[in-house]
Amino acid sequence: MKFKRERHQEGSLQATPGQGGQLYWRLRYYEGKDAIGRPKRRTATVGSLTDYPTESAVRNSPAVQALLTTVNTGTTLETVQEPLFGAVIGKYRQEELPEQYATRSSYLSMLRLYIEPKWATVPTSKVKTMDVEAWLKAMPGTPKSKQHRKALLHVIFNCAIRWELADKNPVTLARVKGGSKRQSRPTIITPEQFHSILPHLKQPYRTMVLIAGALGLRASEIMPLAAADFDFENLTLLVQRGCVSGHIGDVKTEYSRDAVPLDPALASEVRNYLDTVYPTSEGWLFWNPKTGKPFHQDSIQANHLIPAGRAAGISNLGWKVFRHSYRSWLDEAGTPIGVMKELMRHSQIATTMNVYGCGQMSDAKRRAHGKVVEMVLRQPQKAETLSGAKDGVSEPKAANGI
Repeated sequence: MKFKRERHQEGSLQATPGQGGQLYWRLRYYEGKDAIGRPKRRTATVGSLTDYPTESAVRNSPAVQALLTTVNTGTTLETVQEPLFGAVIGKYRQEELPEQYATRSSYLSMLRLYIEPKWATVPTSKVKTMDVEAWLKAMPGTPKSKQHRKALLHVIFNCAIRWELADKNPVTLARVKGGSKRQSRPTIITPEQFHSILPHLKQPYRTMVLIAGALGLRASEIMPLAAADFDFENLTLLVQRGCVSGHIGDVKTEYSRDAVPLDPALASEVRNYLDTVYPTSEGWLFWNPKTGKPFHQDSIQANHLIPAGRAAGISNLGWKVFRHSYRSWLDEAGTPIGVMKELMRHSQIATTMNVYGCGQMSDAKRRAHGKVVEMVLRQPQKAETLSGAKDGVSEPKAANGI
């Protein structure tokens, strides 16, 4: 008996009822051969009709594309009757991706480069903890970047559990060696070093840096500041938007949206700057004359901050240096940790303590250390008993030192 030679498969899609009467897309394709050499017919559930309303939508989904790529390259798959994890990823893309531009772009990149190529064609129940750990260990990148990819996979599995497409999260117990360790200590500058930077910056970059140092704002929050955000009467600044790579959107987190205090001295600096800048229709504080839109933070760092830092004797000066230094200066000022959390607009106090809590050897640390050493090394007084000397014999003197 003769059979047709193998050719590129597109598969056939059909919507059939599943549990609860909901319609599911099932992809039919051929894989392998039976005992007499006939092609074996396979079926994979790749998503619901709710996830993909049309055949075109499901055919272009990451789950179907990844599965057909695997089949057409000759890789063996098990017969699948349950939804592939690629269907879960597709649902996550449609319903759960963050709206904040920088986070959304980062997540889409991780999905495309790392998560989908590995897991899209795997049935959800077949994703095991040790397989996830082996995947994390084998992939390129730093422990921190691997930790980010693991965190995203963990979030997607939590969504799958909520959608009743999975019973447990296999990513929870997977470990990334060194993933929780800081790869390098943050650069922190002193107030004196901060002042030495300012003469090397022209406007509007000088005012940007003043705001970064005095308020600890993120660069993405400084770029889209508008004049209307400043309430000079009540001395507050409302942080309400972010800008990354020219894309204006929401702030990084829910807790980042808040009003921060505006000291009269800083308010005066901003007022003076506003008197010299031509306003745009949107009222942007820092805008590019070529585009009329807010500046890009990366180009300012490369073209202005780093050269100004070098001129002041500070290497690798970047936007994050100011936020980390702001946290250190709050500590120097004796600010309670709860107030620090509010000023830095963190959702959890652990972020204030752990991520921004490591700094240079401050004077406050040295003073506290010196007081302890003084107590430890202080020469003790002569020891005497309550009854004084007995029988004409003096009590022994206490040993000096430690």
